[in-house]
Amino acid sequence: METDPNDRILAVIRKIPRGQVAGYGEVARRAGLPGRARMVARLLSHNDDPRLPWHRVLRSDGRIAFPPDSPQFAEQGQRLRAEGVHVEAGRVRGVRAAPTVDEQIWGLPD
Repeated sequence: METDPNDRILAVIRKIPRGQVAGYGEVARRAGLPGRARMVARLLSHNDDPRLPWHRVLRSDGRIAFPPDSPQFAEQGQRLRAEGVHVEAGRVRGVRAAPTVDEQIWGLPD
């Protein structure tokens, strides 16, 4: 496993499969950095790698984090739709966030 936190985050983002999404917090957890969702967002805000599938990372509620009238908002929605992801009013529908550690141990709430 990578030791640099940024490299770990980037590796997790690269592993998000086409047509799927993950929240900033989920990416942080998978990178071994629980509670560091803002670190993920900050790293992505400085991304200059055109091959990085940054568009697959969303807010925990499934919303695109960019302002609705921004070009980035439009681009992220277009990229997700091109992969078959249903985006409605800036929110991905029909995709549940990965369970938290508590949910994995104790089960999903009813």
